[in-house]
Amino acid sequence: MENNEDTRIAVIGIIVEDKNQAENVNELLHQYSQYIIGRMGLPYHKRNMSIISVVVDAPSDTISALSGKLGRLQGVSSQALYTKA
Repeated sequence: MENNEDTRIAVIGIIVEDKNQAENVNELLHQYSQYIIGRMGLPYHKRNMSIISVVVDAPSDTISALSGKLGRLQGVSSQALYTKA
């Protein structure tokens, strides 16, 4: 883990509309597990999708890389919200 001054806290919001991508999403999250503080997943059966919130403490470029890789998966949207400091 990096020095706290080199990292930021962020929430990565993930919407999975293609359930076939669940394994790929989980694999990416596993690859970055050392940075993950916690996660919450909500299946939304009415809309046939899942919404996942992942809280991370990582360097900004690591957060951007994870969010970008997730967002490039077909049927998956991802956005990161960072702390100001």
